[in-house]
Amino acid sequence: MTLPEFKLLRPRTTAEAIALLAQHDGNIRILAGGTDLLPSMRQKLFEPPYLLDIRRIVELKGIRPQPNGAVELGTLTALTDIEYSDVLRQRYPVLTEAAKTVGSPVLRNMGTIGGNICLDTRCLWYNQSLPWRKSCAFCIKKDGDLCHVAPGGTKCWAVFSGDTPAALLCLDAEIEIASVAGVRRVRLADFYTGIGDDHRRLRPDELVTRVFLPASSAGYRGAYRKLRIRGSIDYPLAGVAVVLKRSNGHIEDARVALTAVNPAPVLVKGAAELLAGKRMTGEWAEATGVLAAQAAKPLTTSALTPEYRREMIRVFTKRAVFSLATETWR
Repeated sequence: MTLPEFKLLRPRTTAEAIALLAQHDGNIRILAGGTDLLPSMRQKLFEPPYLLDIRRIVELKGIRPQPNGAVELGTLTALTDIEYSDVLRQRYPVLTEAAKTVGSPVLRNMGTIGGNICLDTRCLWYNQSLPWRKSCAFCIKKDGDLCHVAPGGTKCWAVFSGDTPAALLCLDAEIEIASVAGVRRVRLADFYTGIGDDHRRLRPDELVTRVFLPASSAGYRGAYRKLRIRGSIDYPLAGVAVVLKRSNGHIEDARVALTAVNPAPVLVKGAAELLAGKRMTGEWAEATGVLAAQAAKPLTTSALTPEYRREMIRVFTKRAVFSLATETWR
């Protein structure tokens, strides 16, 4: 499969990049690491006349601790840099745990935190070659009007499969979005729509430029568990991020987030209320796993059954919560 023809644009500043996005509104795609975009272009999922290569914009790279204890990340920061960052490992370990599971070492060298946040949703019926999709009469997400996952409805159920956003949700992260109209800052939890074919609140003329990790989330113990068919390269088919904070031998706060089982990464509602003030036992860990499984809505978007993926959410959550709690008080 070959790439379609396109014109490559290479800005050196954020201002140049957003000006080009505005100029070619709707006819341009952003190239950061390219680990997801280029394979999709080969499959003819995207055939933009212009590609905006932002890899030369130095201001979008780097991990920058702030005087107030927070940390800012440029969205072009490589996942490898996040994986091996001492600052992030000490303050926000759930993020480094998630980053090191993405793809393979080669893909993490190329892939960026911004690209992982903005990752396209995936589906067994969508991420295929043009001849394959044509033989199946296409789908809602690309060229068709039918969702093969839920044929009776009008909603696309393609799933979001980025690893780091689940960790970022647990950390209450925010992102900065820039355009020629100005800059806006939004909570990552408000960035996703939950609709498979329109999954981000990001206009074609906008660029995600920074990620903000608040000081209030620093110091939480964190874990990330991921289900995939192969031990490297593959996207998650179920992913769980967990953070815990303790006080006087009890759980003071807990957050659980899921990925790859919904059209958006989601925080599990009620996890903090369930565990706050408790001493960890197997029963409380199991209850948290059940709560997480109830928040998972996997459908037939991958080779594994929805029932198995939901069950693994329960198992991963239970194991992560219990291991973090026992490690904290060891």
